[in-house]
Amino acid sequence: QVQLVESGGGSVQAGGSLRLSCAASGHTSSTNWMGWFRQVPGKERAGVAVIDSGGSTVYADSVTGRFTISKDNAKNTLYLQMNSLKPEDSAMYYCAARESGGRWYGRLSSNSYKYWGQGTHVTVSS
Repeated sequence: QVQLVESGGGSVQAGGSLRLSCAASGHTSSTNWMGWFRQVPGKERAGVAVIDSGGSTVYADSVTGRFTISKDNAKNTLYLQMNSLKPEDSAMYYCAARESGGRWYGRLSSNSYKYWGQGTHVTVSS
């Protein structure tokens, strides 16, 4: 019902910046919260930043002050501006969208989100 396609991943040196984009299509009017999550081998997928339909945002402590989530509703596109990147930011980054009325596990919980992109890899070298 909702399709998400991410882009913008790549390799950068520590201290550098990247901007990730997520294009949403389908029945996007059914979504409210959207966000970015990341996962590294051997660890669970973790919330990075989320944004609701009104533009309110929540960030993981590890990225607060460095990352900014935003969206362009007219373009159905979600963004993640990542600045001052650190090697520990290296991960597969996923775009996600919640369906209104779905089960709620918390704003930064991956289990609260129904729709997922394929992921885009980010590598930060020291």
